[in-house]
Amino acid sequence: MEWMGIAGVISGILLGWLGRARLIKQDVAQEASTDAALKSDVDYIKRGVDDLRLEQKDQGRRFDQLAERVTRVEESAKQAHYRLNRLDGKER
Repeated sequence: MEWMGIAGVISGILLGWLGRARLIKQDVAQEASTDAALKSDVDYIKRGVDDLRLEQKDQGRRFDQLAERVTRVEESAKQAHYRLNRLDGKER
């Protein structure tokens, strides 16, 4: 009878060990899934930031071009006003 008790204790230890090993595997799989989702989200955010940087650089380039065009238009308008004043006899 004593061997049945020992066998019961050993089988309990083995079943507990196997159950714990299964839980550890499930935890690892769940953590891997969570880590993969976080990595995917971070990659998505990084791509968005990169897109924003490119767009900001493009906007800056367009602003510089527009500022240059406005400067040219102002110079042209100044010369046109000067010529009009000369035609009107209001040269200063």
